[in-house]
Amino acid sequence: MFTGIIEGIGQARGIRLVGQEATFIIKVPAFFSDCHPGDSLAVDGVCLSITSVKGDLFTLDISVETLKTSTLGNIKQGGMVNLERALRLSDRLGGHLVSGHVDGTGIIERIERLQRSWILQIGIDQPLSRYLIEKGSIAVDGISLTISRCMGSSFDVTIIPQTAGVTTIVSKRVGDRVNIEIDLISKYIERFLFHDGLATSKERPSSVDRDMLIRHGFGGGNGHI
Repeated sequence: MFTGIIEGIGQARGIRLVGQEATFIIKVPAFFSDCHPGDSLAVDGVCLSITSVKGDLFTLDISVETLKTSTLGNIKQGGMVNLERALRLSDRLGGHLVSGHVDGTGIIERIERLQRSWILQIGIDQPLSRYLIEKGSIAVDGISLTISRCMGSSFDVTIIPQTAGVTTIVSKRVGDRVNIEIDLISKYIERFLFHDGLATSKERPSSVDRDMLIRHGFGGGNGHI
């Protein structure tokens, strides 16, 4: 589990295809020296397991599913990636809960430069758009961001100077793809409330429904959950 607060930037030193899978070698910052084989590491928001450590070079394996659903297969040698070590239970939760299991990719549709910040408009596949909610959380390339505006299957996020300085996000261009992870709480709520066929006739109906959640402040005045 992660928080979406990027700790450092790594550099791709090599990606080797092994059949339909891949092995990824990255150069990490010096303070990642507390990582060991078997630890989880978020690379551009994708949770990977470290298979070997040689100084500041980490080797990680990338599965077929990860190559299909993320941008990792498109990273070139020398490319820069966002890195975050796994969350400790004693850590502050500065962003939001991020699993590192990306839901798919989005495409940057617009970049607007303000005086000190940037606004990015990102388009995602229609099935994921139902989870978008203004002021809700979303992870873009592993970065915990707040959705400022929703427009159908697109959304806006604001990149403040601090985020720009410690991540790769402002090096992106219109047309670039980014990894997207929807707030996992929204997916659990949807499945709990609306998935057909889970309850049997012997099970007692749940007292938790959409109206009850709205009455208790989930979703605010506009009724979104």
